[in-house]
Amino acid sequence: MNINSRIAALQRKHVSLDQAVETAQKLPYANHLEVTKMKKEKLFLKEEIFRLSEA
Repeated sequence: MNINSRIAALQRKHVSLDQAVETAQKLPYANHLEVTKMKKEKLFLKEEIFRLSEA
């Protein structure tokens, strides 16, 4: 897998997680621990995308 395809895959996962976080936060019984975990994963993906883009 080349860098561009890796970046694209990470971006798709980031968007998917973003949608999942939004959906979870709208629920009245949202599991805040799970939302926090998803947000941390989103941040990791964003940092990885940035790191690969700089390479």
